[in-house]
Amino acid sequence: MELFRLEHKKLWRKNSTRICVLLCFFYCVVFGSFLVYQWFVFGSGKDDMENIGDRNFDGYENIRDCQAYFHKYGELTDETLQEWVRDYQRLRVALKKEKETQGTEKIETRKAYRNSGWETVDSMLRTLYPELEQEEMRYVMIMSCYVEPEKLTGLYGRREKALHTFLDVSGQTGEERAYLLQINEKVQEPFSWKWVEGWSNVLGNTVSGLGIVMALFLTIVLSSLFAGEWHDNTSPLILTTRNGWKKLAAAKILTGVSFALELFMIVAVGTVTLQLVYLGTEGWDMPIQTIKMIAIAPMNMLQAELYEFAFTLLGAVGFAGVVMLISACCKSQVLALLLSLAVVYVPTAIHNSVPVPLSKAFDLLPLVGSGADIFRTNTFHLFGRYIWSPYLLIWVPFVIGILCLMPAVRGWARRMRT
Repeated sequence: MELFRLEHKKLWRKNSTRICVLLCFFYCVVFGSFLVYQWFVFGSGKDDMENIGDRNFDGYENIRDCQAYFHKYGELTDETLQEWVRDYQRLRVALKKEKETQGTEKIETRKAYRNSGWETVDSMLRTLYPELEQEEMRYVMIMSCYVEPEKLTGLYGRREKALHTFLDVSGQTGEERAYLLQINEKVQEPFSWKWVEGWSNVLGNTVSGLGIVMALFLTIVLSSLFAGEWHDNTSPLILTTRNGWKKLAAAKILTGVSFALELFMIVAVGTVTLQLVYLGTEGWDMPIQTIKMIAIAPMNMLQAELYEFAFTLLGAVGFAGVVMLISACCKSQVLALLLSLAVVYVPTAIHNSVPVPLSKAFDLLPLVGSGADIFRTNTFHLFGRYIWSPYLLIWVPFVIGILCLMPAVRGWARRMRT
């Protein structure tokens, strides 16, 4: 334990470690959460904005207004969906009438119009009511502007139909189709319906994107954990010490795993704290189907977020194991760094350019796949059975990393003795 404490202290004393942790925190928490909530995404649109990206620095107040807009709907049913469309169309008409007005009423109407969550509802309408979409209006205005509210009926039946159609188009038939539909049967209806965009950002960007960012900084810090001993020419000293290479290797392994856990906790605590400040807990019980109607996972927003955090945590530990194996097998810190980066970023870069089986195999590598697979219907066919991808993506990367630890110790020992 004393050796581990010394190795851990040695790692954190490095300027490179401190800089990496600071940059990771800034990118994920300050840039990826605080500025997103307060300005980049959820700040209110400027009244005279010419660019859709022009926003005010008032995300906290604007998020509260967006949440308040949906308080009257409660559940997603035919009636509430129709009511939303009528409200949206009334707001649009009011904006047209007030086009020449410069008063406060116009500002409030425009504010309500922008806070109505039209992006999510328009996606819902396109998915469930494709026959109501007017082709000539596709690039002119969204469906909510012209669709007749009375025709928006059979919401949940249409969701089932849309899911079946998607599986047909994806070529997922027979046993695979039956397996996926069996998972979907656990989705409870009707859906609670509150403001969705905040949770959509959390699950689609903030949490699901943590892993690929952490991979960069884990690589920089851990790639020198073993290879750095060659750079510092400490092998003769290690072989003559009381503890020797074996205990030192174990201490280094524990140090690397601990650093992965600590970096994750620093980032996760920061993002969750800001999420609670800006979004609160409202909408945690909404099913993820309110983000993507044909999702099959029987999860609410909180369960989905916990899954994505677990995916990132286990993936970070798994990736740390892979990086330490590479570091133990390389005498060059630069080579260890490049090979470790290649493990995660090369598969990510070519993910969409390779055959589907290879693409699925890449997803099983630590921090290459995505926790957002809970929104998809991807499967693996193993030993004659279909397995929904999120079941494997959360555990396989972790197991890969654990399996790399003993070879890392042995590989370093071989090189220390030569």
